[in-house]
Amino acid sequence: MTEPGTTETREPLHTSFALFDTAIGTCAIVWSATGVVGIQLPEPAPEPTRDEVRRRFPTAVENSLPPAIAPIVEAVTAHLAGAADDLRWVPVDYRDVSEFDCAVYEYTRSLDPGSTATYGEVAAALGRPGGAQAVGQALGRNPVPIVVPCHRVLAAGGAIGGFSAPGSIVTKRELLALEHTPGFDDPTLF
Repeated sequence: MTEPGTTETREPLHTSFALFDTAIGTCAIVWSATGVVGIQLPEPAPEPTRDEVRRRFPTAVENSLPPAIAPIVEAVTAHLAGAADDLRWVPVDYRDVSEFDCAVYEYTRSLDPGSTATYGEVAAALGRPGGAQAVGQALGRNPVPIVVPCHRVLAAGGAIGGFSAPGSIVTKRELLALEHTPGFDDPTLF
């Protein structure tokens, strides 16, 4: 796993990806030799999910899951079915992520399932009071949703805020409901 903010130059990233079925649809995982590089939440059907992975990670090659990645897929699948795994144990390869974005992602990973913070609270915790918009932009670029639980960060006053993954705020609400987040744990309709 690359430490947040590391700027060392490395060889080109060799990545693979695989599709996998979950309770919310067919997702995809992208990985390198050092960790997870991306998670693709489901598009309306498996083929658009595959197409979106190929657009976001053009050099990734579709492969079967290696032994190191299979438990991560199992955990993400279980989480999307309602299991309360915080997924902090999952190694993330932040190689192509800015120092600020890494800090936002690592702070977001510290939020337990069922809890939330606001964009402003994250910014203040990172020493950037007034940086709520920058936090929102960083979370909009989050390459590994669920593992980096950007859905747990809300707008001021507990408003839902944005969500750039497929399904937009409907998906964000559903993810919060799956985690029994107060105020979002009532049944919702897709």
